[in-house]
Formats: sequence, structure tokens, C-alpha cells
Amino acid sequence: MSTPCTHLDQIHPVTPSADGCEECLTMGDRWVHLRLCQTCGHVGCCDSSKNKHATKHFHATKHPIVKSLERGEDWRWCYIDNTIV
Repeated sequence: MSTPCTHLDQIHPVTPSADGCEECLTMGDRWVHLRLCQTCGHVGCCDSSKNKHATKHFHATKHPIVKSLERGEDWRWCYIDNTIV
């Protein structure tokens, strides 16, 4: 049984900040999959991408929940509780 997420109050209606990973676009780099911060709308690349910008955004901001921006995927992840939301 997974641990329940205790950060659901930090999910907000957000607008994606970019059409791809913000930092990778700036660097001219590539990503594998995209994640959307549910607190501020930052778009970052997933941990399968070499730069892992979504996780770096979490460590810098402590915004706990990201949503997959991949077509056909409808899930969220809480970094703090280490669980699907």
C-alpha cells in the first residue's frame, strides 16, 4: 500500500510556462518526457532525461507535485511523499 499524499492543497490551476522543458530550450538541449509543476506551472524534463530539470525545480522550490505532460498520460507524482497522486 502506498503512502497517501499530504500535499494535495498545493495543486493549483496552472498554465504551462513553455512548450517544452524551460531549461533545455534555453540550453538548446533535448528531453525525453515533460512534467508540469502543479504549484507554479514550470515545465521541466523527467528523470529519464539527462538534465532532470523537473526534479531540480522541486529541489530549488520545494513545490511537491508534478503532472505528466505526455499525451495519453494522466497522473501526478508527489516528490515529498514519494507517491502517485
